[in-house]
Amino acid sequence: MSGRLAGKVAVITGGCSGLGLATARKFVTEGAKVVIGDIDDARGPVVAEELGGRYLRTNVTDPDEVNALFALAKSAYGSVDIAFNNAGISPPEDDSILTTDLAAWRKVQEVNLTSVYLCCKAALPYMIEQGKGSIINTASFVAVLGAATSQISYTASKGGVLAMSRELGVQFARKGIRVNALCPGPVNTPLLQELFAKDPERAARRLVHIPMGRFGEAEEIANAVLFLASDESSFITASQFLVDGGISGAYVTPLD
Repeated sequence: MSGRLAGKVAVITGGCSGLGLATARKFVTEGAKVVIGDIDDARGPVVAEELGGRYLRTNVTDPDEVNALFALAKSAYGSVDIAFNNAGISPPEDDSILTTDLAAWRKVQEVNLTSVYLCCKAALPYMIEQGKGSIINTASFVAVLGAATSQISYTASKGGVLAMSRELGVQFARKGIRVNALCPGPVNTPLLQELFAKDPERAARRLVHIPMGRFGEAEEIANAVLFLASDESSFITASQFLVDGGISGAYVTPLD
């Protein structure tokens, strides 16, 4: 164990699968104590046991449940040093603005954007009291470029996460707290696999635009989260941290 997070306590939402789980495992190998917030009661206790941490069923759109999650981290382990606000959804009913109804719009905004607001609001008082902390909010590469294959509410929600993270990073920098927006490219997680299963053509259209010619792996994104959580990124705040295989920098991609 190299201990890059030795003695630190991390709260991770959406930690039972995909990027959240990969990050939780990496955090533990680096010495952190981890508290998982998710709604997967089947996997949650299993994941917590594997990690030697805690699991709490958490509806990330409910302020009381979010507050309870961060309070658990404080009571169980004594601090809240890292908040990886990662929970999110991308349902098929979120599509073009012409076909996405208001209920679908609101659902995605609540889970993807309001939840990050609630998690930051819950984490910050602990971090202010400590005089230190790192908040990593999962945005997306779609927050910095447009797509003709729109998921209108998802895109708007991730843009909101990016803007909010930037503002919080500026506001709390002199309190010793760093806030950054992680902007992954398309990642081989259950969300992407579900898209492939339901709409292979739409998913394949994403692949052609990635200069590296492949999707990212959860482990690769988790490496970036680890960096932002650790003291190695001590001079990085209010940033959009792109880990996207070059997609946001591409005009055209190689033919082979």
